[in-house]
Amino acid sequence: MNTRIDELLARGRQIEEDIEQEIQLRRATLHADFQDRRIRFEHEILAQQRRFKTGLMAYVLGADWRHVLTAPVIYALIAPLALLDLFLIVYQSTCFPLYGIAPVRRRDYLVFDRTHLGYLNLLEKVNCAYCSYATGLAAYLREVAGRTEQYWCPIKHARRQLQAHPYYAGFADYGDAEAYRGRLQALRAELAGLQTDRRS
Repeated sequence: MNTRIDELLARGRQIEEDIEQEIQLRRATLHADFQDRRIRFEHEILAQQRRFKTGLMAYVLGADWRHVLTAPVIYALIAPLALLDLFLIVYQSTCFPLYGIAPVRRRDYLVFDRTHLGYLNLLEKVNCAYCSYATGLAAYLREVAGRTEQYWCPIKHARRQLQAHPYYAGFADYGDAEAYRGRLQALRAELAGLQTDRRS
């Protein structure tokens, strides 16, 4: 691979690590801590959060008419999302072992920790759980699809692809037949050696 691209990718990974460290520092100032994969707040912080809580009835009665009107449309997506989730589970558990691709741990992408926030009422917590499910499922799909693409067609596109998955940078350049044929088996072998979760 191009040395300059390697340097830029390494710099990007370092920036991501720096951002995560800053987020952890911010969590510490909010007195939030993780125990058994669940977040805990100190009692004083939780009491302070509750002062900003909007009651359920006030929240519902004060809702913007656009939000009320579009809520059924938003929540109607739960059925196709759940179906997609089921198909991803079946696909990955069937195909990945046969291809020798390390599995993606679904639970690492579906994070439901906003229920611990004292300033959210029940409906806000349900809304947050829905958003967490949808965005987590999208991230899970992206990881499964990225590993699949590296196995079957690790070739960059001629045009720039926005928000490419993390494997894309290692693909063969568009039009470079020699690199594609020469690196296909190595790229496939990389997938077997992946940790269950790239972020661990």
